[in-house]
Amino acid sequence: MSSPEDRCRLVLILPETAGEDGGVAALTAALKGGDVSSVILPQYGLSDADFQKRAASLVPLIQDHGAAALLSGDSRVAGRVKADGLHVQGSAADLAEAMERHSPKMIVGGGGATERHAALELGELRPDYIFFGKLDGDIKPEAHPKNLALGEWWASMIEIPCIVMGGTDLQSALAVAETGAEFVALRDAVFSAPAGAAAAVAEINALLDEKAPRFAD
Repeated sequence: MSSPEDRCRLVLILPETAGEDGGVAALTAALKGGDVSSVILPQYGLSDADFQKRAASLVPLIQDHGAAALLSGDSRVAGRVKADGLHVQGSAADLAEAMERHSPKMIVGGGGATERHAALELGELRPDYIFFGKLDGDIKPEAHPKNLALGEWWASMIEIPCIVMGGTDLQSALAVAETGAEFVALRDAVFSAPAGAAAAVAEINALLDEKAPRFAD
């Protein structure tokens, strides 16, 4: 089996309804399933206090499993809970402000670009990664064709890594990998999987190990 570093890796997005424990059990299971590069914790509709409470219990769990904990929401919460980074789903100005305040001490990545020009604007800021799709954009079994196309275009010409949002079907991870994207983000495909989150992560890693293209050094 090859090292995951030479092929597309998995990014998990915690769903809004993550269980009564705030996602501890679901995330523990998922992280035990195999390689996960990072986990994005969106604030959703939580107050800053509730978001901080949830993040405080999840960030150490993520880090203990060797993954990066990225928060999408109030940046002050990310600092208080010692998260590894920030995911900025907004304008180039929002990303620039976050990078000025938190980079390179923290990982800072940007999303929200729905076409090439906007993506290049984000890229000019030199974030740690760019994200194609919405954090809750897994509304169909397959990844959105526009996001796949943007990921393929970006990966072919830009050195900054990209994450592409997958769909609700585990097989969508392979479609993302085939674009050349460095990372695939999944939410419901893992956390709503009939066999459970651990089995889903194991299956995705086996699929990517077997069939994902390899990156050249």
